[in-house]
Amino acid sequence: MNLHQFRFLQEAVRRNFNLTEAARALFTSQPGVSKAIIELEDELGVEIFSRHGKRIRKLTAPGEEVLRSVEVILREVNNLKRIGQNYAAQDSGQLTVAATHTQARYRLPQVIAEFRRRFPRVQVHLMQGSPEQVAHAVLEERADIALATESLADHAGLITLPCYEWQHLAVTPANHPLNALAEISLDDLARWPLVTYGSGFAGRRRIDQAFALHGLKPDIVLEAIDSDVLKTYVELDMGVGLIAEVAFNSERDAPLQARPVGHLFGHNLTRVAFKQGVYQRGFVFVLTELLAPRLSRKLVEPMLRGETDADFSI
Repeated sequence: MNLHQFRFLQEAVRRNFNLTEAARALFTSQPGVSKAIIELEDELGVEIFSRHGKRIRKLTAPGEEVLRSVEVILREVNNLKRIGQNYAAQDSGQLTVAATHTQARYRLPQVIAEFRRRFPRVQVHLMQGSPEQVAHAVLEERADIALATESLADHAGLITLPCYEWQHLAVTPANHPLNALAEISLDDLARWPLVTYGSGFAGRRRIDQAFALHGLKPDIVLEAIDSDVLKTYVELDMGVGLIAEVAFNSERDAPLQARPVGHLFGHNLTRVAFKQGVYQRGFVFVLTELLAPRLSRKLVEPMLRGETDADFSI
């Protein structure tokens, strides 16, 4: 048995049992991956995969047990590497942050800038994607930390902590009739075309739920994941924008006006996520505290080790 076999097995499962894709991801050949897995099966005396001809279909029952052990072994091997890096080169290395577009564009810039000021020898790699994609980046150890609003707390294997709360804004041109109202209602919004985030992004689920609960069908004429794109179409008077408040700056977005609508859609919670059981280098805790000062290393590190169930509620 060797680590190459374990990595081939893990990647084959991650790639939905496509050995060609697994080989490509690991910069090796498909026959080499197939041979290594067969040799592992021979050594263990069990079939790890169920096959139809030469094609792998799924994990067998013993294969599921083998995979669980393999993932623990590979996680601990990576932990050993991180421990060595942490003590041998405390202020250098690479930090990979996975985040949705809204977080990457509006929440992270000042945080990353301050982090780089403190750790000029740490290279920061920023991965952008959907909430599902950033969660899987951490689960697969391609990222150290994830930042998103939707779905992070739904993934087994992730430890997620509340970072900050925010609400949506109704964004309009300055002369829009909604600006004359003392308070905006769902009925008011339902009378106008709307532009907002696509499904699964930036609190869209709360928007849909609020309208449905009141028996209203909103006229959503445009969806996008980029807040700047949404604001562009609001400027063209295509519709009222329902946009995350972190994405609006009254000076930068001066042609537009924004009204808080948290009373309609509630408040959203952006969370930071780590993979359970993974050793984190010291500078990861610094970034976490820059994101949310109350998430200090003293509080977070024991939780990542499973030594406490502290309440981090906002």
